[in-house]
Amino acid sequence: MTGSRLYLAGLTGLALLAASPALAAPQLRAQVRGDLPTDLRTRIETAVGAAERPPRNRFDARQRANAAAQEAAAVMRSEGYYAFRVQPGVSEAMIAEPFVEVTVGPRFRIGDVRIDWIDPAPVSSVQTLGSDQLRIAPGQPARAIDVVSAEARVLSAIQKAGYADAFIGPREVIVDHADQTLRPTFRISAGQPVRLDSIRLETEGATRSDWLAGLAPWPSGATYDPDSIASLERSLVETGAYDQVTVALAPLEEVPEGGLRPVVVTLTDRKPHRLEAGASYASSEGLGADMRWTHFNRFGLADTSAVLGRVSTVDSRLGVEVTLPHWGRLRQSLNGYAAAFRRETSAYDETGIEVRLDVQRKRSEVAYVTVGAALDYTQTEEKSTSASALVQREQVVGSLLGALAIDETDDVLDPKTGWRVDVRAEPTLLTGSVTLSYVKASLQGTAYLPLDGDRRTVLAGRAKAGSILGGTLGGVPASRRFYAGGGGSVRGYVFQGIGPHLSDNTPVGGLSVVEVSGEVRHRLSDQWGLVAFVDAGSVGVSQEPAFNALDLGVGLGVRYNLGFGPIRFDLAVPLNRRSDDPSYQIYVSIGQSF
Repeated sequence: MTGSRLYLAGLTGLALLAASPALAAPQLRAQVRGDLPTDLRTRIETAVGAAERPPRNRFDARQRANAAAQEAAAVMRSEGYYAFRVQPGVSEAMIAEPFVEVTVGPRFRIGDVRIDWIDPAPVSSVQTLGSDQLRIAPGQPARAIDVVSAEARVLSAIQKAGYADAFIGPREVIVDHADQTLRPTFRISAGQPVRLDSIRLETEGATRSDWLAGLAPWPSGATYDPDSIASLERSLVETGAYDQVTVALAPLEEVPEGGLRPVVVTLTDRKPHRLEAGASYASSEGLGADMRWTHFNRFGLADTSAVLGRVSTVDSRLGVEVTLPHWGRLRQSLNGYAAAFRRETSAYDETGIEVRLDVQRKRSEVAYVTVGAALDYTQTEEKSTSASALVQREQVVGSLLGALAIDETDDVLDPKTGWRVDVRAEPTLLTGSVTLSYVKASLQGTAYLPLDGDRRTVLAGRAKAGSILGGTLGGVPASRRFYAGGGGSVRGYVFQGIGPHLSDNTPVGGLSVVEVSGEVRHRLSDQWGLVAFVDAGSVGVSQEPAFNALDLGVGLGVRYNLGFGPIRFDLAVPLNRRSDDPSYQIYVSIGQSF
C-alpha cells in the first residue's frame, strides 16, 4: 500500500470510528427542563444518569420520568432548595421522550445550629472543642453535605480527645418554610474518656505476644487516640505476614469502672509459604531466571525469610534473606542477606560470598533511611587498565551504607504521577591484593507527569549521577567501578558498553557515571500501551561526572498490563554506535524501565 493510500485508509477508519454509536454522546434517562443554574443542572443530570437504550414504549418512558423526578428532588433538597417543584412528564412525539420539569424556588439558609449532648455530657473544654468543629454559620446555604460533615467533624474531634465510645444519636432538622431556614440539632453521646491498657493478642498463629506488646505506640494509662490505634493496625498490615488484621478496644462491659481499656489485636496468618518465579531477557545479557521460596512468620515476629536463586549469563547466585519488621520499634526493620555468587561480564569475572546487614527506618509515609554494613570475599579476574594484562585479585571488602529514599509516586511498578529520589553513600575498605579505601556515592531521581485527566499519557524522566571519591581507576576492582549500558541503564547499547574500553574492546568502567532517560508512555487500552524513549549516559575515568560526552540511545516499546504491573518489551538502537556494537538491542522484563 502506498503512503497516500495508507493515509486515506487511516482517515476513513477515523471517520468510521467517530461515527460509531459507541462514541456518540450518551442520552440521559430523562431530559432536564427548567431555568436552572449551570452547576445545579449538571448535578441533576449526573444523578439522573445515562440510558443504555431508548424507551421501549410510553409506559417505559413514564417510569423513567418518575425515577428521574425522584433523583432530581433528592438533589434539590441536598443543595438547600426545599421550595422546589419537580414534575415528570412524557413528550407527545411519535417516539416518547421522558423529561422532568424543575422549578427551583428560593434557596434555604442555615438558621440556629445546636449540639444536644446526651448525658453524661463531656467536660466543658470538650464541648467547646466540638462546637468549634461545626464550621457552619447562620446565613450560609443549607446544603445537606455541610450539615452531615459538621456532625462527623464533631464526633471525630471528641473521639480524638479520648472519648472512644462517642456516637451520634438521631439528629433533628427543622425546615422552616416561613423564614426559609434550616435549623439542625445534633444529638451526640460522648460517654466516658478512655485510658488505654496493654495489647491483648487473639490469634491461632505463631505471633509472639511479647513482641506485639512492644509495638504499642502508647504507654499504659495513656488517653485513647484513634490515630495510634490506626497506626498499629496499618503497621501490622504492612508486614505482609497476615491475611487479616483487626485492632479494636476491648468491649466496655469487660472493663471495670474507671479501669484501663485493653486493646485487642486479632491476627489471621497468611499461608506460610510462597513460591515465586521470574524471567528477563536482553540481547546482550541473555536470558535470566529467578526463583524465590518464602516462609512467613517463622519466628513469630511477622518476619519474612527466603531462599532465592538466580541463573543468568551475567549474574548467578544462591542466597538467603531474612527481614524482621518493626525491629526494636515501629517502622524499623532489620534486613539480613547472604549469598554465594558468580558474575561473568565483558569487564571481569568474579566469584565470591557476600553478607549484608542493614536497618531501615520509615521516617514518614514516603521517606526511608537505611544504615548498614556488608562484608564480601571475592576472587576477581580482570584486565589491567594500563597494559591489558590479565590480573587476578583476591579481596576482602568491607563497606558501610547510608541511604535516603523518598517515594512520592502512586504505584511501584507503573507510576503515573509523583517523583522518587534515592541518595546513597558507601564508605569502603579493600584488603588483600590491594589495600584501598574510598567512598562510592550516587544520586538518582525520577519524575512522572500525566498529560491528561485520566492519565493515559505520561511523561517520565530519570537522572542519575555517581562518583567514587578517594579511589583510583587501577586500584578500585573492576567489579566495584561504575558502568553504563543495558536494560536498566542506557538502552540500545550492550551491557557495560558505554565508557572507556581497552584495545581489545574490554570495558574498563570508571570512577563516575551520568545517566539521563526520558519516556512518553501512552495507554491504548486497559491492557496495552506504547512507549517512546531516549536514554543517554557516560562513564568517566575521573571522579567528576562527565555531562558533556553522552552516548545516546532511542527506541520504542510495548507494554502489556498483567494486573499487578506491566510486562515490557523494548527495542532500542544506539546513536553513538561503535563499529563492533550490535545495531539494536531487545529487552523484556516486568515493570516499567524506571
